[in-house]
Amino acid sequence: MNSEPTDTTLVVIAHPEPRSLNGSWAQATIKAAEELGHRVLVSDLVLMGFDPVEKASHYETAAAADTQPRFDPLKMQDQAAREHFLPADVAAEIEKIESADRIIFHFPLWWFSPPAILKGWLDRCLVHGALHSSQYRFDSGLCKGKKALFCVSTGSTAQESSPAGKEGDVTMLLWPMAYTLRYLGFTVLQPRLVHGVHGFHQGRAKVELENRLRLLLDDQKALIAGFDDLPTLPFNRDTDFDEDGILRHSADSLTPFIRHP
Repeated sequence: MNSEPTDTTLVVIAHPEPRSLNGSWAQATIKAAEELGHRVLVSDLVLMGFDPVEKASHYETAAAADTQPRFDPLKMQDQAAREHFLPADVAAEIEKIESADRIIFHFPLWWFSPPAILKGWLDRCLVHGALHSSQYRFDSGLCKGKKALFCVSTGSTAQESSPAGKEGDVTMLLWPMAYTLRYLGFTVLQPRLVHGVHGFHQGRAKVELENRLRLLLDDQKALIAGFDDLPTLPFNRDTDFDEDGILRHSADSLTPFIRHP
């Protein structure tokens, strides 16, 4: 008798301190997913020593040298994917992504964006020719059916991170990464955010933060159990754009990043 297929969850961690909130939150996700019977894959980028810089030295092979006199990252990725000489660390990450039903990213916002190591993971591992191409993107993306969730901490308060806040609308700060995954076909869930996380709290403020974070970690199993019912971020469909890639007047603008003039 065949058993039911096992869900596979990939947890990607981008923080240098495993005892941080981000590290503890990621461990809560891993524990919850395991208790729910998921197969769990982990990419702890700092612990792995992942190199976030895409560069020619990752592809020092005879095949690459013969055909690429000038390093063109997009063309090199495409060739390496076709001819099976992707860097070992990248090939391992692609295998995880392809195996995963969902990816849960744990990271802080630093200088109004995800940490550089996570951006580098996107640059290097979302390989042209392996996970996307000019034909297979957006609605036709190769990762269609997969879901992604960002679990993010900020040092600013929820008010400061709001659309009218001094720190800027956090959902817009996360939009470029969300749209990167949308490009590959992912369904991207509304981010899970925790604000005011930093090491400078004292006294009552520190106790309140610790209590709030304890509740966050305790709630993580329920979040993972209800993963498929979590709300998603809206994106325009391919048919919302004309042959020049311009949003049709008949289509709604769903983000300030893509809007009618």
